[in-house]
Amino acid sequence: MGRRPSNKPTSFDIAYLAGVSQPTVSRALRGSKSVSLATRQKIEAIARQLNYTVDKNASSLRSQRSNTLALLFFEDPTPDESNINPFFLAMLGSITRHCANRGLDLLISFQKLDDDWHKRYQDSHRADGLILLGYGDYTAYEPRLRQLIRSGTHFVRWGSVDEGTIGATVGSDNFGAGRLAGEHLLARGRKRIAFLGQADSHYPEFEQRYAGLAKAIATAGLQPDPALVVDAVSSEEVGYRAARELIARGNAFDAIFAASDLIAIGAMRALAEAGLSVPGDVAVVGFDDIPAAAFTSPPLTTIMQDIRLAGEALVECVLAQVEGRPPNPRVLPARLVVRASSGG
Repeated sequence: MGRRPSNKPTSFDIAYLAGVSQPTVSRALRGSKSVSLATRQKIEAIARQLNYTVDKNASSLRSQRSNTLALLFFEDPTPDESNINPFFLAMLGSITRHCANRGLDLLISFQKLDDDWHKRYQDSHRADGLILLGYGDYTAYEPRLRQLIRSGTHFVRWGSVDEGTIGATVGSDNFGAGRLAGEHLLARGRKRIAFLGQADSHYPEFEQRYAGLAKAIATAGLQPDPALVVDAVSSEEVGYRAARELIARGNAFDAIFAASDLIAIGAMRALAEAGLSVPGDVAVVGFDDIPAAAFTSPPLTTIMQDIRLAGEALVECVLAQVEGRPPNPRVLPARLVVRASSGG
């Protein structure tokens, strides 16, 4: 704090002008929340006035950190050749922006679930921490999460947050969202609500969404019917086949809650082929609010997950581990977006 400004601006110069210590300046310019917002803003303003930029190479050498996070996408079945769930593509922008705000670089990598991706990243030290999006069958994915924990790898994943969660996890309130979807359909007079999605431990997010729906049905004094549950993973083609199976079973239903928008879109095609109108004969609700949901015919009622908060929470959760702080797993609220497919 006693050092006067030099010709070439340094973090010590900023500390002198701000009346704080040099370590405080370093933390503030990294976006650390250990520095108050007012102090952070004061330091950032002085840095801009001095045209000061952080020397990332020098900072990395001092801290033994790469100042890089790795975002790993895992393959998902999609109608195009991307093999990336469109919901996760939408989340990418939020994660990228928050990394930039925190002065971090982001390494983006596409992974096959059957690869030894966990070994590659824990041994390469290319990133300070991992953000994991998508995982398919959770029971096959779980052993690799345990390996990451044993190796001391900093990571956070998007998924189901519950007592049995392995590692730091951020996710939506799937149970609450499922209940919200069920209440919405019941309020529109629907009493025989089908669920398309694999509602078991292999897909815990889908399992929680169905549990929420079942709770809404039971609360309304009705009995959830297991015959109206058809297993489906998140793809249009599987949603199409699941809806065809539901129709073929011959059990009466007047609504479908699909575990994802992709499943819902495929189901609506099967309903149309069977001569069933949406929402006249069957009301449909999806989950994710992917961009295509607003452009189906009719537009799809769905559950919107908070992408902005999700990106921020994922980055902050893994960064806390990198900085030696306890991670903060979060359950984020979701909201219903009402469109024509459920009767408006």
